[in-house]
Amino acid sequence: MTTPFALSAPTHLPQEAALSTTDSTHTPDIRDARSFHEAQDLQQSQAGDTHGDTGRTGKRRVLLKLSGEVFGGGKIGVDPDTVRGIGQQIADARGQVEIAIVVGGGNFFRGAELSENGMDRRRADYMGMLGTVMNCLALQDFLEQAGVSTRVQSAIHMEQVAEPYIPLRAIRHMQKGRVVIFGAGTGLPYFSTDTVAAQRALEIGADEVLMAKSGVDGVYTADPKTDPTAEKYTDLTYDEALLRNIRVMDLTAMTMCKDNDLPMMVFGMEGEGNVTRALLGERIGTTVTA
Repeated sequence: MTTPFALSAPTHLPQEAALSTTDSTHTPDIRDARSFHEAQDLQQSQAGDTHGDTGRTGKRRVLLKLSGEVFGGGKIGVDPDTVRGIGQQIADARGQVEIAIVVGGGNFFRGAELSENGMDRRRADYMGMLGTVMNCLALQDFLEQAGVSTRVQSAIHMEQVAEPYIPLRAIRHMQKGRVVIFGAGTGLPYFSTDTVAAQRALEIGADEVLMAKSGVDGVYTADPKTDPTAEKYTDLTYDEALLRNIRVMDLTAMTMCKDNDLPMMVFGMEGEGNVTRALLGERIGTTVTA
């Protein structure tokens, strides 16, 4: 039986002591949560995780990949109006679909670009991971403002701001109607956030990966910005993309999706309500299948 949290303590004790438990052996450390409310949620989630419950609710489960550049509105840092708009679009869909999100950190740092300018690649990648966590927290804030219960899970341990990444816990959050945002990449250097998106989607049993792009509304035969004859694909296979050297996402991520029969839709963010439409399953971009 799970031990309840004590709701009061002598006034001379600090707040942390007031949130202590009567039996620390069977209760998770509340430092893993940002508040008493999240500590209770963490306790319940951990209890469920031990049973390996991965049952489905009947709702579609998707992994939404957002680039860091989108968060910055083309600038360095976070553009509040842009992130607020993204959050509202996600909020409009969350009642009908289970949503997990992977965000990039390109509006702060790109490890590959920093390494090209002389920085150690591993250190540069870790900086990029921290950038993704900042974006996660920004999106979480605007989602919460829109009334969406949200959890951030980080591949790098940072107990003050995020839960540790645990796939089963993420699944349980989604089953309860929460949006889960994954930050800090894989926690290891040399992996792109495209690869993280594919890996997380497979680990949580997502039905589809949704790749939100800025400045383009799908996959084309050539760069539509420079080639007026470029034609948009409605449907594409991973084999065709690899054969024609079409960079839908990085090679590792594409191979993971192909080998595990995980479909993907590439769509543009600029259209009115496009994020909501994509989350709800509307075919508005290019669908890539195995």
